[in-house]
Amino acid sequence: MLEQLFGSKNAERVLMYIFAREEGYAREIAYFYDTDLKPIQNQLEKFEAAGVLVSRAVGRTRPYFFNPRYYFLAELRSLLGKSLSAYPPEEQEKFLMNRRRPRARGKHETST
Repeated sequence: MLEQLFGSKNAERVLMYIFAREEGYAREIAYFYDTDLKPIQNQLEKFEAAGVLVSRAVGRTRPYFFNPRYYFLAELRSLLGKSLSAYPPEEQEKFLMNRRRPRARGKHETST
């Protein structure tokens, strides 16, 4: 929906994901969209270099979130919010369903 405005599908994906979930890291975003990791990493780095996103090291993970000092943050959030409301209801639900609780000890994800 905002692909033409932001210049690429991955740019839109990264911003929508972080808008809906407040933060995210590259592998998590790539997994969510079932896409390659490298383009997502590149896009996160571009947004960080532009000052739109900031990141911090948490162990070996680097979560990204919106830079609270970004001058156009309120306008960007407004645009992303309006865009999210135009998504089909099932996609909105997928964005907003955010399970981040740690797994129980010994529980492993299985492929089906």
